[in-house]
Amino acid sequence: MKNIILLFISVTFISSILFSSSITRGPEVGEIYYIGPTVTTEGIYRSTDFGETAICVDSINMVARICADRTTGSIYKIDHSTNMFYSDNYGQYGSWVFRTSEGSYSLASGRIEGEIFKGPGMSSNDYGYTFTQHSLNGCFCSLKAFEIGDQDSTGYVLGDIYGINDTLWLLKTNDNFENLEIQHIFNWISCNSYFLSRGTEPGELYLLRFISTGDGSKIRELWYSSNFGENWIFKNNLISQNIVGGRQPGEMYVLANYVQLMGEIKHTYIYHSLDYGETFAVYHPFSHGPVPYFANFEAEPTTGTAPLTVQFIDLSSGDDIQSWEWDFQNDGIVDSYEQNPTFTYQDTSYYSVKLKIQYGPLNDGFIKANYIHVTENNSSNEEQVQISKTQLSNYPNPFNPSTIINYNLPMHIEKTNIEIYNLKGQLVDEIAINSQHTSVSWHAEDFSSGIYIYKLNIKNSLINKMILLK
Repeated sequence: MKNIILLFISVTFISSILFSSSITRGPEVGEIYYIGPTVTTEGIYRSTDFGETAICVDSINMVARICADRTTGSIYKIDHSTNMFYSDNYGQYGSWVFRTSEGSYSLASGRIEGEIFKGPGMSSNDYGYTFTQHSLNGCFCSLKAFEIGDQDSTGYVLGDIYGINDTLWLLKTNDNFENLEIQHIFNWISCNSYFLSRGTEPGELYLLRFISTGDGSKIRELWYSSNFGENWIFKNNLISQNIVGGRQPGEMYVLANYVQLMGEIKHTYIYHSLDYGETFAVYHPFSHGPVPYFANFEAEPTTGTAPLTVQFIDLSSGDDIQSWEWDFQNDGIVDSYEQNPTFTYQDTSYYSVKLKIQYGPLNDGFIKANYIHVTENNSSNEEQVQISKTQLSNYPNPFNPSTIINYNLPMHIEKTNIEIYNLKGQLVDEIAINSQHTSVSWHAEDFSSGIYIYKLNIKNSLINKMILLK
């Protein structure tokens, strides 16, 4: 399937997933394993091309987690009774051998061949035949997530303390979980879900923060550290609770499984990033039934001076969505029921934005936290004129098969591109423009009917929409 680069990815699960999702990297570049749906049940899949295609190596039920080893063909699985099994043949049916019934649901692949961790308290160097207990001195908190480091004997524990609901502690070990010390303190709600995964370079860590708001809406945030968890940078709103670092610098994967309408809809998407989770190529190795339903949106601009008028564009997936509810300030008040509304922010602040969609019994909500930033208006009249020149329009609209896009470039920009997206957020075309002209034609003979979004590839360009009717 063709690579697709997303500006933001913001997909959430609508109905209950009928199985546990898990993804792990193999020892080779581009090799991943994951748990995903089959037409009739669920299975373990293996991909050697970054998730673009995948082969179901074993149909399974009730597997909680999988984890690949550094050894070619080695993979482990944990069932819902915490029994661990091992395969030396890529997880193929009939190759699984029972190892142990002791331990936890947590697994982490080792740094060398044959090394596997069952939580921070136990590790094996002989493919799970025998395990060594770790002392965990200095670990004063309950486990939320753990990961081993990319260097010898380093590792991490993320935990909380009962009764303290607004703090998380990241602990680091330099002696293979014998002793731990505080590395970072997060002022985050402890009752939410978290997941850690190491990258490729020394000190790299990915942290997925999953927040449930109580009304069915969800926030999933990807954070990144390049210095062993001392400092963190927000990277993106994510689609799933399942991430894993890759084998290349900046590489990471996100797994999204959808099972909706009692199994009539089953889909798997693999999101692959080479820039630390800022943009993703999207692969769709398994599909069954209609497209899944999930809320998604984009806005332009996301930053500016008050009063700031923002164009919101619905990028939700699903056929015949029946309603849209927008809350532009995340205050519990629905501000618009339009599909693609505009809203003017009058006061300076950071604003979180929520969109909820409805289709029959299915509904989904997604929040982008602190998404809109409104600042004080300190710019000159000349600067405001330059910003206003980033506007676009097209005629006719609707159109078939071509339309003229009118534009005015600011004086300091000689040339740029007009970017055209479909409603899934996929970049479908680019048109080169320059300051010597004020219009350009878009010929859409090779595109299907629908709503398309277009914008200038410059700061402060608003998003516009056009409709192709064939």
